[in-house]
Amino acid sequence: MTSTKIPSIKLNSGYYMPVIGYGTFNSFKADEVRDATRVVLELGYRHIDTAWVYQTEEEVGDAITPKIKDGSLKRSDLFLATKLWYTYNRPESVERMCRESLKSLQTDYLDLYLIHWPFAVKEGKERGDEFKTRLPNDDVDFIDTWKAMEELVIKGLVKSIGVSNFNIQQLKRLLAADLRYKPAVNQVEVHPYYTNNELLDYCKQENIVVTAYSPLGRGAADSSDPYQPANVLVDKTIQKIAAKYNKTAAQVILRWGIDRGYTLVPKSVTPARIKQNIELFDFSLTEEEVKTISNLNQDYKCIHQELYRDHPEYPF
Repeated sequence: MTSTKIPSIKLNSGYYMPVIGYGTFNSFKADEVRDATRVVLELGYRHIDTAWVYQTEEEVGDAITPKIKDGSLKRSDLFLATKLWYTYNRPESVERMCRESLKSLQTDYLDLYLIHWPFAVKEGKERGDEFKTRLPNDDVDFIDTWKAMEELVIKGLVKSIGVSNFNIQQLKRLLAADLRYKPAVNQVEVHPYYTNNELLDYCKQENIVVTAYSPLGRGAADSSDPYQPANVLVDKTIQKIAAKYNKTAAQVILRWGIDRGYTLVPKSVTPARIKQNIELFDFSLTEEEVKTISNLNQDYKCIHQELYRDHPEYPF
């Protein structure tokens, strides 16, 4: 299987992060993520993005560990990122949850650990209760969560720390605190129908790398979603550009993201699409094409966490 060399971007922590990663967020079937992770490693992916809430950490660990043991991969070749869930934002829970993720991933350290959401709610009786009912707010300031994240770096459990779903005002408040370490990454939704320009500009100004989740939108519109995100993959403007380069619409969208200066974690369990998602480095878009795609913006978000819209730290 031919392996692709993926470029990296330097984080403000001094470490390097591959510009394309493999996203493991979705309701996958049992073993799908494990099998897909094996495929992505063969193809040249080295950046794997997961989270405690995705319940895919163990499968990622099961895919990675044999390759490290047989010498076909070194742990230092990989960039493993995972996230602290918002029911565990209390400072006293941070290290425990980090160690739980380390155990699941079967590794001694994380390359990147993110605060998944800026708001905190109390833990439910069972895992997943927060999606079924509105759990009470937890009186936790994300700055206190951040201080506990910094301790993970000091203890050698984590190389870089960052945030996810933080808006500009929240980033400003965090950066104004007395920090040992700045957030290296802000992982947020970005795609042609949700270009997120102001946040991208602010993060660039502050030397915070943006990672785009849902970089292809949601694909076909989801009838269960009241926001009905449109299918960006069939947009005629993007398809026209794709035809010019003999690429797929998805490849053009991912290249657009790279040309805008951020990193991306597309998700798929289909080997052909996984392969296509890194066949991005034999072409680039013109400045005019980047602008043309950016002009498709509709402020169309896919991810909302609607139950917590009334939380004081709800970011959208």
